[in-house]
Amino acid sequence: MIFQDMPLIAPIVKATREAGYEEPTPIQRETIPLVLQGKDVLGCAQTGTGKTAAFALPILQRLFLEKLDGSRKPRALILTPTRELAIQIQENFTLYGKHLPLRSCVIFGGVNQAGQVEQLRRGAQILVATPGRLNDLIGQGYIALDQIEIFVLDEADRMLDMGFIHDVRRVIGQLPPKRQTLFFSATMPDEVEKLAMSILHEPESVKVDPVSSTVDTIRQVLYLVDKANKKYLLADILKKPEVENALVFTRTKHGADRVVRELTHMNVRAMAIHGDKSQSARQQAMGQFKNGELKVLIATDIAARGIDVVGLSHVFNYDLPNEPEAYVHRIGRTGRAGLGGDAISFCCIDEMKDLAAIEKLIGFHIPRRDSEWPMQVFTETVKEPRPPRPERVANVNRRGEAIAERRPNERRGRMGEGARDLRAHGGESRAQGGESRAYGAEPRAHGSERAMPPHRRAEAGHTPVSAPHREQPTAWTGGSPRATAPTGGERPFQHAQRSEARIENRFTHPREERAPQRGSEQQPRKIRKFESR
Repeated sequence: MIFQDMPLIAPIVKATREAGYEEPTPIQRETIPLVLQGKDVLGCAQTGTGKTAAFALPILQRLFLEKLDGSRKPRALILTPTRELAIQIQENFTLYGKHLPLRSCVIFGGVNQAGQVEQLRRGAQILVATPGRLNDLIGQGYIALDQIEIFVLDEADRMLDMGFIHDVRRVIGQLPPKRQTLFFSATMPDEVEKLAMSILHEPESVKVDPVSSTVDTIRQVLYLVDKANKKYLLADILKKPEVENALVFTRTKHGADRVVRELTHMNVRAMAIHGDKSQSARQQAMGQFKNGELKVLIATDIAARGIDVVGLSHVFNYDLPNEPEAYVHRIGRTGRAGLGGDAISFCCIDEMKDLAAIEKLIGFHIPRRDSEWPMQVFTETVKEPRPPRPERVANVNRRGEAIAERRPNERRGRMGEGARDLRAHGGESRAQGGESRAYGAEPRAHGSERAMPPHRRAEAGHTPVSAPHREQPTAWTGGSPRATAPTGGERPFQHAQRSEARIENRFTHPREERAPQRGSEQQPRKIRKFESR
């Protein structure tokens, strides 16, 4: 069957012929008639099976044959998880519908929304979007989905893996209940199936077997190399003249950035695209790679969706994928349109299980090739679990040694007994000094006496209390204060009696009631100037 035999209008058949399409793929043969009939479709197909044309061609035909009322609101919505995939789908709509008077628009995050808002104001019948930016523009009032007739949810499993389930449900809540829904997913776990059943109405199931065969024009080579030497082997191969351009796949985003840094140190210019890169940086890298300005592009599996470069000479599997089907999709980037291509894979000892799964899927033993960095490690690095921590027993430390029992009143510390004795004697000395300093001062009051001023205490009948270890002091007779100083080891104060007498005088005669005393002792001391006569 060819596209001319399918129920498609002449402008669309002409566009497919100009794009180089000859025969429809299995998913296209099954999906296109169902979409033209207006039925809901549940498709289980992976990337690279021609899925985009399977829903894009019938959507273009249905919108063209309907009588549009001139409204600028979108009639078809395609929701995708990544920016690259959204851009690729919009480009395919433009390619397939270049002979039709229909407009398409793509919106995604990571860039300024002003240009996208301007495209929406001009009007577009087909809208391709990512969930985050679509919800933002809906909240700002730039987009209304009340006239959507066809809704396509592409890469549903990836959508859930990337955490877009809440955004997807928010978008679905804005759609009219009467619509046609096309649901596509590479895998069908329970969560994806539950989501599909909640938005589909009596769907027709279309399932395409996973791609398990590789193109004959692709030359596959495998290098067994240690993980630490992969960077040297990659740089050595990339410097060869037969490598015109290369797409290098890594397993993680951090791994892609690390490969770029390592190649840069070895004088090989490369750029990376992944989810953490800004949209401007990703578009710049893709533009330079397609134009031939950039020779090496490092990408992850998700970011590489949407990369379609004609004449790609080499594909490198720097890290083997966890899913065997991803290997087929990776190397399928080269060898297109009948052109030859090379698929070079690196495998360390930790990836031997992934290699066995890949060779089992494709039914082909990938030929090995020797290099200057042969594999030296032949044992898989498996982290042994930590032994359980032994239960601690009373009076036993972690080494199992017995711990001497501590007396109940013994304090913990690093000081010896001599230091403890010295500290104890110092405490007694400080206590004795505190008692000695108590002479001439009033003891601390309790309760309401603490905040009572001295003259108020005198009016209330309180008298000063002397220290318990001294007798009540008497008036000073002019003798030496040492004669009446306390004995028994207490520290003597020369002016203790005089101080207590002044305190008692202040309590019994408040300041406001005493008359100023005039005497030679109360007069300020005069400073005499000695003048030379």
